[in-house]
Amino acid sequence: MGDFQLEGLCKKVVELSEEVGQFIMVERSRFEREDIEYKGTNDMVSYVDKTSEKMIVEKLSDFLPEAGFIAEEGTGTRNEGGYNWIIDPLDGTTNFIHGIPTFAISIALAKGEELLLGVVHEPNRKESFYAWKGGGAYLNGNKIKTSPEPELSRGLIATGFPYQNFQLMEGYMNALQHLMQACHGLRRIGAAAIDLAYVAAGRFEGFFEYDLKPWDVAAGGLIVKEAGGVVTNFYGGDEFIFKGQIIASCQGVTEELTDLIKNNFKGI
Repeated sequence: MGDFQLEGLCKKVVELSEEVGQFIMVERSRFEREDIEYKGTNDMVSYVDKTSEKMIVEKLSDFLPEAGFIAEEGTGTRNEGGYNWIIDPLDGTTNFIHGIPTFAISIALAKGEELLLGVVHEPNRKESFYAWKGGGAYLNGNKIKTSPEPELSRGLIATGFPYQNFQLMEGYMNALQHLMQACHGLRRIGAAAIDLAYVAAGRFEGFFEYDLKPWDVAAGGLIVKEAGGVVTNFYGGDEFIFKGQIIASCQGVTEELTDLIKNNFKGI
């Protein structure tokens, strides 16, 4: 697949995410709490997630018939070693359910563990962040870059609170205590895809979280990389999609943020 084809495919995925985003916003206006289903402790889903995923899978199957799917709600079949779409049809379901206007659609294409394109669409602000390998990163058609800030003390850092795995709380709280004193502040939006998109756009200098799934990080991770940022696991390794942990940052804060996480999350 050449660069020109990849760019065209990426733009089709952007259009699809915007269509699905319109559906989600219509459903948000009439969503009721009794529509919630529980997959596990604090792990919620609704007909909106499921319907959105079906809409996405159906269209993506037309775009690239040979690709499989790694999707949060289990639609489609994974293509081992080949092309796979990695999909979160509604990242930030808890925000959606509680009426907090911060949630997104996240779609990535990978071949094995090589990310080829990523799209994060946030329908409340009508913002589409996207990138394809080697093509740079964009927001609504305009090229974006990570923050130029040279050090952590001048940065705003995002994270996600654990909601199921509480075994690492001591290290997590120690890291938060340090960051509260070492940077401009901490933010917890509640949707990792948006956190990553905001790092790519220079709104955050860094983001870290553990206990994540591939669909939480694949699209946003590529967008950060194409925007000039650094994306690793908690030990500075390149593999983050299936690792369950991620650090994404602009160049200027990477070393300090990575050292902090390494020191506080040993052995995971």
